Amino acid sequence: MEIERKFLVKSCPSDIEKYSFISMEQTYISTSPTIRLRRENEKFVLTVKGSGLLSREEFELEITKEQYDNLILKRETPFVVKKRYKIPLYDNLVAELDVYDGELKGLKTVEVEFNTESEANGFVSPSWFGEDVTMDRRYKNTSLSIYGIPK
Repeated sequence: MEIERKFLVKSCPSDIEKYSFISMEQTYISTSPTIRLRRENEKFVLTVKGSGLLSREEFELEITKEQYDNLILKRETPFVVKKRYKIPLYDNLVAELDVYDGELKGLKTVEVEFNTESEANGFVSPSWFGEDVTMDRRYKNTSLSIYGIPK
């Protein structure tokens, strides 16, 4: 079960350069149900996600580059290209800051994963976080890949 909240970014932390990042490209071979293909640096992952906004089931399977290259031919959506920075927060929480490129250049979002929904609902975000878009389907990566940055 994945429990996470998603926010826009008011301003990136001033010390962002000190954090490492993962280069990602992802696309979807199905949007209903959600089946995602993602390259994370040189790692390749197939993910199946359940429905939901704050909480949803998620299954990930690491695949080979050859499997990725074959499955990518079946994609339904354009690629989402981004860098993901992992930034430690309080109480062992981690902010996953996504800085988008390509068609989504200029967009920045940040997600935080939690162990329980009550933990997620009680989360107090740092000052650099912006608007909470957890319940706004337009900011799901499936929607971003098809429709672009919400207006």
